[in-house]
Amino acid sequence: MSGNEQQIEYWNGQVGDRWASFQARLDAAMTDIASASYGFAAAKPGERVLDVGCGCGTTSLEIARAVGSSDSVVGIDISRPMLETARARAAQAGTKADFREADASDYAFKPEFDLMFSRFGVMFFADPVSAFANLRKALKPGGRLRFVCWRAAPENIWATAPFVAAMDLLPPQEAGDPHAPGPFAFADGERLKGILTEAGFSNVRLEKLETHMNMGADVDEAVDQAFKIGPLARALSEVDDAVKDRVRLRIAEALAKFKTPSGVRAPATCWLVGAEV
Repeated sequence: MSGNEQQIEYWNGQVGDRWASFQARLDAAMTDIASASYGFAAAKPGERVLDVGCGCGTTSLEIARAVGSSDSVVGIDISRPMLETARARAAQAGTKADFREADASDYAFKPEFDLMFSRFGVMFFADPVSAFANLRKALKPGGRLRFVCWRAAPENIWATAPFVAAMDLLPPQEAGDPHAPGPFAFADGERLKGILTEAGFSNVRLEKLETHMNMGADVDEAVDQAFKIGPLARALSEVDDAVKDRVRLRIAEALAKFKTPSGVRAPATCWLVGAEV
């Protein structure tokens, strides 16, 4: 067993359903980040690509356009609801991207890929060294690993500003292990380099990406997004509707300062991570 059973259950429950239903909004939220990550990955025509944690398929379908052949892209994820969305989107687009429901940490890979890519899909492994060692088996000699992951939570204002604004209205939150599986598990760049090196990758390097999360067209939409994804969304599962109404007013005020002519855009900061076999 991989030890990722808790994550498998989590992403196949209400959270997986919510993210699948929220797919279009999430894609819009990550437009700036996605553009930078695709440029960093530099998928080339004719390459075969593995998309780890492909979710609802947006990244897989975009990479298929870059390599010029949808049947050269395999997306792997543990979330059945999100993969159902990915398959439906691929069918609608007339592409042949192969979406597999599996745990990438122990999947029986063969060395058939030129590029392994991920947009926020590799921070949830119970044993990251073992998981990346297994993922390495999927790459051909000379194959490339390219992914984007979040830096520290305090630097990601899109995630922390709503939570901090409402903190006194929420139940006390226990401080978790910063290295536990989760969105900010790879915030420590030196630790991340050590994980990839121990897993057998070479030429490991990290580039800092300072950008924005597009939280919504207006403040109401941004508040709705904060209610559905991020640290605040998890904390709100423990409060009643009256408290949620108070929280909504509080974070609307906090997010209004990030309003721009092109929507509510709050600072986000990530690692662009590269390595080779």
